[in-house]
Amino acid sequence: MIPKLVIHFIILVIWEVSAQGELPVAKPGCDSRCGDVPIPFPFGMKSSECYAEKWFEIECRNASTYTHYSHTPYLKSIGLEVTSIYVEAGTVTIKHPIYRSNCGSKDSPPVNQSLEGSPFVYSQERNKFVAAGCNSIAILKLNGSEVSGCVSTCNENYKVGDIGNIELRESDCNGTSCCESSLPSYLKEYSIEIKGLKEKESSHECSYAMVVQQNPYYSYRYYSYNAPRSYFPVNGVMEDLDVVPAVLEWEIVNNLNLTLPLDPLSECIDTNVTSSRYKRSGQRCYCFGSGNPYFEGGCPAVYRPEHSKSISAVIKGVSLSFGSIILLLILWRVLKGTKKTIVEKYRKRMFKRNGGLLLQQRLSSGEVNVDKVKLFSLKELEKATDNFNTNRVVGKGGQATVYKGMLINGTIIAVKKFKIQGKIEEFINEFVILSQINHRNVVKLLGSCLETKIPLLVYEFIPNGNLFEYLHQQNEDLPMTWDIRLRIATEVAGALFYLHSAASQPIYHKDIKSTNILLDEKYRAKVADFGTSRMISSDVTHLTTVVQGTFGYLDPEYFQTSQFTEKSDVYSFGVVLVELLTGKKPITHTTSEEAKSLASYFIMCVEKDCVFDIIDERVMKEGEKNHIMEVVNLANRCLELNGKRRPTTKEVTLELESIRKLEGKSNAQERHNELVRSEDYQSWDDYSTILEIRSAFDQSSRTPTLEDIHIRTI
Repeated sequence: MIPKLVIHFIILVIWEVSAQGELPVAKPGCDSRCGDVPIPFPFGMKSSECYAEKWFEIECRNASTYTHYSHTPYLKSIGLEVTSIYVEAGTVTIKHPIYRSNCGSKDSPPVNQSLEGSPFVYSQERNKFVAAGCNSIAILKLNGSEVSGCVSTCNENYKVGDIGNIELRESDCNGTSCCESSLPSYLKEYSIEIKGLKEKESSHECSYAMVVQQNPYYSYRYYSYNAPRSYFPVNGVMEDLDVVPAVLEWEIVNNLNLTLPLDPLSECIDTNVTSSRYKRSGQRCYCFGSGNPYFEGGCPAVYRPEHSKSISAVIKGVSLSFGSIILLLILWRVLKGTKKTIVEKYRKRMFKRNGGLLLQQRLSSGEVNVDKVKLFSLKELEKATDNFNTNRVVGKGGQATVYKGMLINGTIIAVKKFKIQGKIEEFINEFVILSQINHRNVVKLLGSCLETKIPLLVYEFIPNGNLFEYLHQQNEDLPMTWDIRLRIATEVAGALFYLHSAASQPIYHKDIKSTNILLDEKYRAKVADFGTSRMISSDVTHLTTVVQGTFGYLDPEYFQTSQFTEKSDVYSFGVVLVELLTGKKPITHTTSEEAKSLASYFIMCVEKDCVFDIIDERVMKEGEKNHIMEVVNLANRCLELNGKRRPTTKEVTLELESIRKLEGKSNAQERHNELVRSEDYQSWDDYSTILEIRSAFDQSSRTPTLEDIHIRTI
């Protein structure tokens, strides 16, 4: 008797063949191509029935050269040429103008292409902000506020005109003559400014800046730890370029009058692509197979009712053919026998592609503590997350999505799934760093999975979201009291002190911000996201890197010099401390020049002696005025423009602990609660640096000290 697996296999093959042919792209009766570019619905041409709304209208223009005549698609709403549209990814690639400064006759006006009101945004994942120039700072602005930027320098051997001869495809853009930076999320319009490296100095040499598409590497360079992570699909030297490819993401926005088909062969999910104001700003749809899910009948069934007669005939024919039965039996045995080999080869291939060889080297060198991490199987994580169900998503970032899951033993976990193949450096970097850390206020790494196309990291699950959400979306059940703010600030400072001074090797976090501070079940702080962090030697004072970070938290000194020091983390912490004091966001888009940057606005208020005007009302009501002023002064010192004048994380931690101690003395009940909570910290057992800090506190008091809260976590 023919095994059921073989019968199903043959039926699927026959159904697949019967469904072959031209897959539907456009609506029936609508043109599906313009020149060589397919135009899938919701995009369309000519009749309004062929596209979803005006933003999706494609204008197919005539174009002719000396050699041939062709048609070229343009996105009519913004007047830019389209080179490709991908329904599955929700993207459209356009030819986007570049910005030139001091380049003679080729100078261009500031780029100001607005996508406001549209279902499009500039893709944060698939684009970079890139600039080429000598000793210049390129700044990407939104409504006049700096939201991204990078610094490019040249050595003395560079000649005038060398910048124009740069080939972007071959350039690493690591800060020497060419630099790159990430885009902010939800970007719909921007302007560009290029200025000299020195303060208040303009750049007098020819410079270029652009938003340009980035693609991951797929060559052997992809596996190298220090290799560039992406390349730019641009042909030609810089001075010959007028446009570069850029990628827009789109979704079917909620206010669009389009009824999505209820097709059992497709699925539509809520998305948040175009607006930060709503958790669900639109929808995207997917076919379970191939096709276009945005119109009725766009997802062709692998099996269709009209094929049932021919399928039955084929099945009968196969059943009556003895030779076919023998062949199928042999095929079944071969498939069964080789299945294990195929799976093993696939896993090995994925292991190598995800940097497994590099990881093995670091495991063997002792850089990774093998006893603390586990290698999870894909099957185990799929079961834990319900096959990575979108309902299990608990966080999204520019580079990864985080899913909540539960292992068979009942352990609740968070699984981080990187979005772009090519982020191997960040994956391995975070894996290596977190495997070295054992601190109560740093998120704990449980293990990883390398059997997938995109690597996965597994962490302890932190249930109460992040500090940004808790602070700016007030929880009525557990309001953000002054005591909680002070405790969270102390815990984060203690974690940074541990990273800088007490870990086996000093670690610079490089992206301290309130969204990277998670809150556990007791609302204790957990510092997270070490993708851009770096371990350094104890004798090294700074790192020279391409400027990376989040505007609003980025150290101005680092932005100017490209040199990251431990004091750069202190500056970012200072911004978080100001957030806790004021309850305001680090960047606000208002017409007031001073209010755009919380850090600069705070410093201005301190200088004008009106800082209490911006302190949160609850803080003013609950805190002692002199204690609040001590925290204000500490935050102000953390935000010093000269990094050498900023305190160390050890000094910050000691001062915050001292302020908490004084606050505790003013309320006997609060002191009792602190004593109860301190019992939670008795499980940590390393006292290697207690003596160094113990003298800073009154030994007769049992108010929780740095020893209770931080030193035990080392």
